[in-house]
Amino acid sequence: MADLFHTPSDTAKEAPRPLADRLRPAALSEVVGQDHLIGPEGPIGRMVASGHLSSIIFWGPPGTGKTTTARLLADAVGLSFEQISAVFSGVADLKKVFEAALLRRSQGKSTLLFVDEIHRFNRAQQDSFLPVMEDGTAILVGATTENPSFELNAALLSRAQVLILNRLDDEALEELLARAEAYVGEKLTLTDDARIALRAMADGDGRFVLNLAEEILALAPVEPLDAKMLAKLMQRRAPIYDKSREGHYNLISALHKSVRGSDVDAALYWLARMLDGGEDPLFILRRVVRMAIEDIGLADPQALVQALAAKDTYDFLGSPEGELALAQAVLYVASAPKSNAQYTAFKGAMKAAKETGSVAPPAHILNAPTKLMKELGYGAGYEYDHDAPDGFSGQDYFPEEMTRQRFYQPVERGFERDIAKRLAYWQKLREERRS
Repeated sequence: MADLFHTPSDTAKEAPRPLADRLRPAALSEVVGQDHLIGPEGPIGRMVASGHLSSIIFWGPPGTGKTTTARLLADAVGLSFEQISAVFSGVADLKKVFEAALLRRSQGKSTLLFVDEIHRFNRAQQDSFLPVMEDGTAILVGATTENPSFELNAALLSRAQVLILNRLDDEALEELLARAEAYVGEKLTLTDDARIALRAMADGDGRFVLNLAEEILALAPVEPLDAKMLAKLMQRRAPIYDKSREGHYNLISALHKSVRGSDVDAALYWLARMLDGGEDPLFILRRVVRMAIEDIGLADPQALVQALAAKDTYDFLGSPEGELALAQAVLYVASAPKSNAQYTAFKGAMKAAKETGSVAPPAHILNAPTKLMKELGYGAGYEYDHDAPDGFSGQDYFPEEMTRQRFYQPVERGFERDIAKRLAYWQKLREERRS
């Protein structure tokens, strides 16, 4: 394992290897950005201190140290390190790995089996790990960039501890850049703003920031690059966002909750993140329509109009101009008064409908198109509201078997404040006419 500092001859020998590989940590204490796991009180720190490992699933974005941490963990507790990738391995490969681990075990040596991209194994392949985990043939350390809850078998998860590796923050990325400069013996030729921009381009990926640093060192610019020149020279990394996986659901959830919380700026940010990641604008618009009816409703009936208008506008203009309509709709729903009263009312009405089954409407509001139906009392006693004082008869329209229910309770916000006054007035009239 390479040290952080080498003699010139060492560096020359290793020149063909990428800088990120040459700067791999030689001890767990050198892993950056994961102190919550590796520190004395973290789960990995406690495992190393006790000298006893349990099976682990490392879950985190690319470039956060999953492979390196697994290798160093094996070294720290004296286990043989065996690595496979689910991308390139099949059943035959697994069988060979298991047999090798079993042989080591017979010789008194334990194995840490590191499985990269473990979520790419199918259900049967994942199940094949269970016996070797249970009998101690190998300690499994799996690595995945996907949510284990969705991608890994429940049986496998029940036998392993899921540890989350964080994307590297600005401080951790800066530490890696400083290590790179110490290793090569020169500073990156960047202005302060360009250095900040370089870290932003890495998007929390330590390997990527070192690759960028290596490109800049190879360019050997005479004058410090500013942020604008850096952006022109470097290919900007695409945001980590898979429209079919967890990132898709996380960001739409962030957008929806920001709107519900009336945080217009956060809502606009998450909208921009999704569009920048290549999300389908119509998917976002469908959710905005849902926000308008679920979180705003009659507190501002125009919210639904704005959401649907944004959809029509996007259909008409396309991208990128139509995306402004999305922004307008998001700003409108985020700044609108909030109420879930109609959402709650509808759920309550659906519950009551299921509980009461097929009880009939009261006879006075039944239609009576035939003589027989009139003779049976259909429509008898019905009061035509337009003929009643105030245009309100106050009759009961619930089934006779039911007591009167109140599902809709408007809030004292926005247009629903007026609705609440109206309903209270009608309730007062209803009570007066009953007495």
